[in-house]
Amino acid sequence: MTIHEFGQGNGDVVVLIHPSLVMWDYFEYVIPLMQDRCHLVIPALPGYDPDDTTDFTSVEQIAAELADWLTAQGHSEIACLYGCSMGGSIVARFLADGRVKVRSAVIDGGITPYPLPWIVTRLIAVRDFLLIYMGKAGGLKVLEKAFSTDAYSEEDLQYIAKVLKHASAKTIWRTFDSCNNYAMPNPVTTNCDHIEYWYAKAEEKARKADIAYIRKRLPQTVFKVFENVGHGGLAALRPGLMASELILAMNGSV
Repeated sequence: MTIHEFGQGNGDVVVLIHPSLVMWDYFEYVIPLMQDRCHLVIPALPGYDPDDTTDFTSVEQIAAELADWLTAQGHSEIACLYGCSMGGSIVARFLADGRVKVRSAVIDGGITPYPLPWIVTRLIAVRDFLLIYMGKAGGLKVLEKAFSTDAYSEEDLQYIAKVLKHASAKTIWRTFDSCNNYAMPNPVTTNCDHIEYWYAKAEEKARKADIAYIRKRLPQTVFKVFENVGHGGLAALRPGLMASELILAMNGSV
């Protein structure tokens, strides 16, 4: 797992974890807005790392490896931990592990484990895998059919096609299987002082089960709804808003 760092001379460590189907450059518009104030740590996750051919492993393993790296670098406490979608799953697991003190955390449209029978979760994973793998095999034309053109521009789809060309079938399968089924303790205890769950108004129905899960397992969480943006859209479409909201979260403000 390659780690990219910006603003190393700053005191507050902010870790940004990207979603699936993108690479670490997902945060390219956010970096210049925060690197003068924070020490940004951005992992390129296995399977989505352009500098490495390693496959995606699991939510649990990536959370553990990130804690290992932070500890080895002397970061026993970080100011903020942010993750979007798949990255949000890793944040949830990281908080449950409690190996590194996290002052504030943001789970942006994060995916939580399905409370469903094993066979049902596998069928869902197969469906999702086939949808994405057909896009990988068929290229841009298939992606145009697989993804809503209202939500994704042609440039967006070209980027996804580039990521899928790099990602192996094993990575795609493990991404969906792990994000839908990663292990979490019950109850969840965490040393995090301030937790927020963000979601777009447009995805409220899609995130209903995730919101209910977070309310039950992490009841101290503050929920924030964003208008005029879709799932995972803040970093690319409204980076200024994302940066300012992260600063507020770091300060424990709502």
